[in-house]
Amino acid sequence: MNDYSENQLIEQHAIDLFKSLGYTHENCYHEAFGERGTLGRAASTDVVLIPRLRQALIKLNPSLPSNAIDQAIEELTRDRSILNPVTANREVYKLIRDGVKVKVQSTTLTPALSQKERGNEETIETVRVIDFNEPDNNDFFLASQFWVTGEMYKRRADLVGFVNGLPLIFIELKAVHKKLENAYRDNLTDYKDTIPQVFWYNAFVILSNGSESKIGAISADFEHFNEWKKINKEGEEGVVSLETIIKGACEKQRFLDLLENFILYKDAGGSLIKILAKNHQFLGVNNAIESFKRIDENQGRLGVFWHTQGSGKSFSMIFFSQKILRRFEGNYTFLIVTDRKELDDQIYKNFAGVGAVTELEVHADSGRSLEKLLKEDHRNIFTLIHKFGDINYKISDRSDIIVITDESHRTKYDTLAMNMRTALPNAAFIAFTGTPLIVGEELTRKTFGDYVSVYNFKQSIDDNATVPLYYENRISEVQLTNESLNEDLERIIEEAMLSPEQEEKLQREFAREYHIITRDDRLEKIAEDIVKHFLSRGYQGKAMVVSIDKPTAVRMYDKVQKYWMEYIDELKAKLKNAENEREEIENRLAYMQETDMAVVVSSEQNEIDKFRRLGLNIEKHRRRMAKEELSEKFKEPQNPFRIVFVCAMWMTGFDVPCLSTIYLDKPMKNHTLMQTIARANRVFGDKLNGLIVDYVGVFRELQKAMAIYGTGSGGGIREGESPVKPKGELLKELEKAIEEAEEFCKEKGVDVQRIIVSDKLEKIKLITEAVDAILENDESKSRYLVLSSTVKKIFKAILPDAEANRFYEKCALFAILADKIRAESGEVDISGIMGKMESLLDDSIAAAGYIIRYPHEPFGGHIIDLSQIDFEALRRRFLEGQRNTQVARLKAAISAKLDKMVRFNKLRIDYLEKFQQLIDEYNSGAINIEVFFDRLLSFVKKLNEEEKRGIKENLTEEELALFDLLKKTDMTKKEAKDVKLAAKKLLDVLKQEKLVLDWRKKQQARAEVIFTIETMLDEMLPRTYTPELYQEKCNIAYQHIYDSYYGAGKSAYA
Repeated sequence: MNDYSENQLIEQHAIDLFKSLGYTHENCYHEAFGERGTLGRAASTDVVLIPRLRQALIKLNPSLPSNAIDQAIEELTRDRSILNPVTANREVYKLIRDGVKVKVQSTTLTPALSQKERGNEETIETVRVIDFNEPDNNDFFLASQFWVTGEMYKRRADLVGFVNGLPLIFIELKAVHKKLENAYRDNLTDYKDTIPQVFWYNAFVILSNGSESKIGAISADFEHFNEWKKINKEGEEGVVSLETIIKGACEKQRFLDLLENFILYKDAGGSLIKILAKNHQFLGVNNAIESFKRIDENQGRLGVFWHTQGSGKSFSMIFFSQKILRRFEGNYTFLIVTDRKELDDQIYKNFAGVGAVTELEVHADSGRSLEKLLKEDHRNIFTLIHKFGDINYKISDRSDIIVITDESHRTKYDTLAMNMRTALPNAAFIAFTGTPLIVGEELTRKTFGDYVSVYNFKQSIDDNATVPLYYENRISEVQLTNESLNEDLERIIEEAMLSPEQEEKLQREFAREYHIITRDDRLEKIAEDIVKHFLSRGYQGKAMVVSIDKPTAVRMYDKVQKYWMEYIDELKAKLKNAENEREEIENRLAYMQETDMAVVVSSEQNEIDKFRRLGLNIEKHRRRMAKEELSEKFKEPQNPFRIVFVCAMWMTGFDVPCLSTIYLDKPMKNHTLMQTIARANRVFGDKLNGLIVDYVGVFRELQKAMAIYGTGSGGGIREGESPVKPKGELLKELEKAIEEAEEFCKEKGVDVQRIIVSDKLEKIKLITEAVDAILENDESKSRYLVLSSTVKKIFKAILPDAEANRFYEKCALFAILADKIRAESGEVDISGIMGKMESLLDDSIAAAGYIIRYPHEPFGGHIIDLSQIDFEALRRRFLEGQRNTQVARLKAAISAKLDKMVRFNKLRIDYLEKFQQLIDEYNSGAINIEVFFDRLLSFVKKLNEEEKRGIKENLTEEELALFDLLKKTDMTKKEAKDVKLAAKKLLDVLKQEKLVLDWRKKQQARAEVIFTIETMLDEMLPRTYTPELYQEKCNIAYQHIYDSYYGAGKSAYA
């Protein structure tokens, strides 16, 4: 066995780690089913280990009668296949966390009373499923190679962790040289489709190849699977990521804490998503909980919780409050304080969206209102900081009030913080913020205390919790000079949400500066550039245009619309005479015509008249804001609402992961600036970064703009580090990525520059040779695909920067090589891979984005039909050259064929294992390519013989599969004939009479199938079969029928 295989290097290490944490373990590859089976499962469709569950429930609920335990087991294991998988998961999660409600006759609870005294009353009791206080009171068990059968398919999970018989941890492993994303794309995605019932109970999923490990919820896309970098708050790490993630998330106490307190479910636009805390949230919230435990010692100053914007601060608030309510005795009330209505609404929606608010919105509209609400029984009260402006007296002396403030260090907090203390002298205070404390905010520390948890922008980017931000200054002539602004103007604009009075003051007192920013010719140039830039980007995310005030936002909308329509007219004109570019123009035209834009600004009195006097129409925009759910449309990636025009709204507390570009034309600084640009730092799909297009010149003096992140802010930030970098840094990253890809190619004997400068025929020959060199083994192929993918992503992120032009030839070549490698390896349809060497990229790359054009003739690649293979011709091609390519094609063909053959006949799994062993030997260097090729050819011959065996035996594929399971060694010809007949007749009777619709879900139908199998095999199997062998064959036959036949004519064979 190869020591570098998935089993030896990864799986066994994981098993040993779980054992060290106190889990028991069983390898279930050869699991026997039935009451006396390995785990007590009746069949592989069962995912709950009922014997373990029953034993645990009896132990945790000693006073409850057996029928209560039976009811709880029935509720936990009932079929939930009609539910959405995440809905089913939430339903089961509540049972696991809160217990199962059951009805119990009072006679069974009070046996000492007489019948007359007891009566016939029923009581509602709660059956505890897990003991969250004492981990060792629970049964922790790890199953490896765990078979599960779904409605149509059977799959084998690498590792499944059970607590009290429930499958709460699902682990998918890959070999150390395999790409981790494959564990998600190829395996987990398939499992969720084919064996969904195992995920009804799942707490979280772990993906690992040993060196890289990630954890996520069942509804998470791959980009939302996260590393678990630290085991505990001391920062302890394992030797490799697999050790860190298992010890950090699966150690008994930590696992139960995660399960009970760090899982939420959120309704996101009609679909339910599951939220699992990230490592920094888990550690940060528990730090805050420790501070809460010392509430008397710290005099209610619980601390400042600084987690950078986009890293899940809002959910951390909810984890914190919910854990206190669940784990600590008392009647706590949380007072959630913000500084603006928009943010207040957003936080309330976050709490309500995950079920943290169970009553109608409780909102304090004034000091008197707050005083009244605090005398009532409420868990959460929402209010604005301004409401403390009229409070200079004590409104409550309760000591069980916890004040949570969001973005607590704005200027107005300092003036009102002491009012909060006066009003609530015995309350505890904790501040959640996305930006650090800076000079002048000492009152924040006095009110809330020092940092209780820090997760800065650098940590967040390093952990892939957020994407990096880059900025570029465009159109030098519209940039504002330093003299154009002054501190007073910046201070007013810093307020962000300008009132009508502030807008008037801005225009009156800073007429010169305001005119410079809003002059018409300047806005025209910016609008024209926005259209050009937006359409030429490589990554086509959504965009936000930020203007200085509401009228300017509307003007910018009108101007962008004008240039947008002009470009549409240009495309229509081009389309009339287009030939080669016709499809491309049609696609661009369709994209532009369906793109929606909108203005989103706050309302004010007499705004219609105000805007009319400025020559603007606010009515159509206000109508849309009032009648449409614009925020939900903008958050939806597929919705054509792609550009929003704002001046203050949607700039804080508004998460749109698919937003990738912010066009900034508003002077800003400090917290408001950071809040605004952070709208673009959310992780989404293959978004590499967020881009800030700076028209106003905010970032020309980067260190001044980033003064907020000076060394005085603390939090481990070193001098010079910044959450936003000039876009030129991306160019350096691209140069480095291309250099690494070139160096790799050079090691394989591939001269990238020579390919680029050669003529067409020579280019095709050199590309073919390059692909062959890279396909040396699986590790080489995987390494190149990672390198080329990195180059492609960075290149797209740079567009439409003119600097991209000098890199496009190499970037295009790397992309074409990657496509051809995937085709030869069977990873994509070969017919879809085309190549055109003389025009690798679109001529107008700077304007049109990243477009690789291919011709209409196939570019290399052949699909091998193994059943029609000419071995001598294949050997000749191998000896003539491109040996790695020939091997890759052969491997791909064998893999496809084996998949089908094993699906039809499970006993052919030996072939699959021998094939994998061959590949492992070659990848490890144990055999050379010539020996590998010869062994593959020999293997193909055996596969072809196996495929034709059914014809020799005069059996169909499905009859052969059952015959193989029923036969025994050393049969005579007569016995073989009898067993064949038994297989044929048994299949015929079952298919005609017993395998009805949903037969596997109906106990009576399953019993009839078992009876038919036992009766017919008893009659038809040779008498040389002992009673033990007969029973074994009956069990095997039933399991095969169960796995392969779904009922009503549907099966693995039809």
